[in-house]
Amino acid sequence: MWSPMRAIDRYFSSTPIEGGSAALVGDEAEHLVRVMRARPGTQVILFDGHGAEYLAQVERIGRAGVDLAIVERRDADRELPVEVIVAVSLPKGDRQKWLVEKAVELGVRRIVPLRTSRSVAQPVQQALARLERTVIEASKQCGRNRLMEIGEPQIWADFVSATEEVPTRLLAHPEVRARERGKRSGPLFAPDESRADPVLLAIGPEGGFTAEEIALATAAGWRPVDLGPRILRVETAAIFLTAMVTQHLLVR
Repeated sequence: MWSPMRAIDRYFSSTPIEGGSAALVGDEAEHLVRVMRARPGTQVILFDGHGAEYLAQVERIGRAGVDLAIVERRDADRELPVEVIVAVSLPKGDRQKWLVEKAVELGVRRIVPLRTSRSVAQPVQQALARLERTVIEASKQCGRNRLMEIGEPQIWADFVSATEEVPTRLLAHPEVRARERGKRSGPLFAPDESRADPVLLAIGPEGGFTAEEIALATAAGWRPVDLGPRILRVETAAIFLTAMVTQHLLVR
């Protein structure tokens, strides 16, 4: 049995691991051989996104990939107790990658790219494919054995309509403060809310949701949440709200 304290490199298998063998191909095999200089006998940890992880040993290095023998299988659940889904109007460029990386580390189950009136970056398939690779790399680093999903892009109005049955839906909105009372917004969760249901978080684009988009959401039951007096970037707001929610889920 291998110790969790033992530093062993992790690799993602794009095919389900079954039986006593596995194979790495593509980028994963290239990194193992060219960067890490693996040789027959080298031990690594494999995961295939289905929840378990495997201690494996390199058996053969070929042109098409690396063949490994499975030494031991271990179930290691490092997921949050509740599904957290983040719907966000993606920022531009490398800020998307940073957002996805940190969402993986915090345990987010799915990111849904939003199309809103003020969206600045359109979630095209090529960009989403790159983000899926970021999910793999972040999962390797933080120890998650299930991959965070990158959902299909959705128009904000359609997403609001499709999620009306979800009890807990929180909307980042800087104008929610009750200025006349000098108070912050209320608690994230109502006392009677179930902790078994998914939690939905929504973060708008750089210019924020429009008044019409906010009205649509609040009329459908979304709860606005104040993130403080400072103006936050999209990715900062997304991670800040996620951290607030996950902290609540972990200490309840």
